[in-house]
Amino acid sequence: MHNLFHLGADDVRRHLPGNTAIEALRRFHAGQSMPITDRQVVRDRSPSTNTFASLTAWSPGRYIAVKLVGAFPGNPALPSPEPAVQGLVALFDGTTGRPLMTCDGAALTQVKTAADSALAAELLSRPDSSTLLLVGAGGLAAEFATAMRVVRPSINRILVWNRSGGRADALAAALSETHCEAEAVSDLSAALSEADIVSALTMSETPIVLGREVKAGVHIDLVGSYLPEMREGDDELIRRSGRIYVDTLFDCRNSGDICQPLASGALRDDMIAGDLFELCTAKTVGRRDDRDITLFKNIGGAHLDLVVAAELYRSVLLQRNGSCNSG
Repeated sequence: MHNLFHLGADDVRRHLPGNTAIEALRRFHAGQSMPITDRQVVRDRSPSTNTFASLTAWSPGRYIAVKLVGAFPGNPALPSPEPAVQGLVALFDGTTGRPLMTCDGAALTQVKTAADSALAAELLSRPDSSTLLLVGAGGLAAEFATAMRVVRPSINRILVWNRSGGRADALAAALSETHCEAEAVSDLSAALSEADIVSALTMSETPIVLGREVKAGVHIDLVGSYLPEMREGDDELIRRSGRIYVDTLFDCRNSGDICQPLASGALRDDMIAGDLFELCTAKTVGRRDDRDITLFKNIGGAHLDLVVAAELYRSVLLQRNGSCNSG
């Protein structure tokens, strides 16, 4: 019988190196069904966008994962700065309910979110994509640079745009040391016109990835809009793409990048072309040619946390059992 253990942020990343999380998500979407899920989101009563969420996923006979996570956008600007996203993920035995593991929720969320978008980019972006644009330089950005280069090793240039130029400078410098040529940019329009893959990682409430500014053949990855009032891509982006892919159809209409263009008429239900389950099993058509603009909305969800947390748990047990056997 294994004892309950906790993994900090560094442990999470150490046990989920390279494409481990990406491959776990690929296997899941290619061969498993959607777990039972539940989602509760609570907001504070102030005008802020602070939220606290409880997300549960249960794959009977396998695992149960519960994520408790807060999103407090103002945290980095506090006198004693804290991360904007913090929380815990707990993993339980799906047959008996026995607690197995807890881990840092922000780290697992970052790894999971980047792996989710990277899997979509592998399925939808051009194989020769060479320039990645990160719109936003928060906690997710470095994880996205790593994951995108796993699935597209052809990426040899990373552009970083952020409303606060200092954060973009710092991230670009760090990425130049660990990845490839990276530079902070102040002109978002010019960067959008150059990028082969765009990952938008903001909490913007007004579109910042504009359809008129992207080039033919680009893959657009919208990540940040997790509430109905948030939005990163405009109606013209929808029109130029002609369709949009999501990681999950469940609850996708809670995102402003889905519900707002549906309300305006720029997006119709039949333009939501498919999810990762259908892409991974070739039940829907992805990129059609090199000039196609592909658009992916990363919705997220407890089922993805479950898959990655279970992979993390198995990795830890494998290492511990190997250490015991070698000793």
